[in-house]
Amino acid sequence: MLCELVGIKGAINEKFEIVNLDVKPGEVLKVKGKIFDDTDRFEINIGKSSGDLGLHFNPRFDESVIVCNSRCSNNWQEEHREGHMPFSRGSEVKILIYFMGDKFQVKLPGGHELEFPNRHSYDKISYLSVKGGFRVTSFKQD
Repeated sequence: MLCELVGIKGAINEKFEIVNLDVKPGEVLKVKGKIFDDTDRFEINIGKSSGDLGLHFNPRFDESVIVCNSRCSNNWQEEHREGHMPFSRGSEVKILIYFMGDKFQVKLPGGHELEFPNRHSYDKISYLSVKGGFRVTSFKQD
């Protein structure tokens, strides 16, 4: 597994990227980390590559919303906006993303969850990135 962590301590943006995952339906990605005190947003992306995403998960503190989307050949598709914001700046969180085959199920802090369809009918996930105001402290695939 190739893993790249790019960031400068105290910087506004960090990037955690894995480019050769082998996630099949029924498996879960567990991302733990700390949300920066002064961030407006962060994102978790999973799919085939940065230009082909099955799930773009993007909590936005500046809008009090979680935006989910997919991307095909570098083109964004229709956004889904979730009005419940279970995250708070400066907190440590664990986010579980279940790849269910036909959908992604994201377990959020406080027992909340959301679902997003697998619009591209991916049968395998090979790419994950975490960007923005979030420092990854642990990653696990089960």
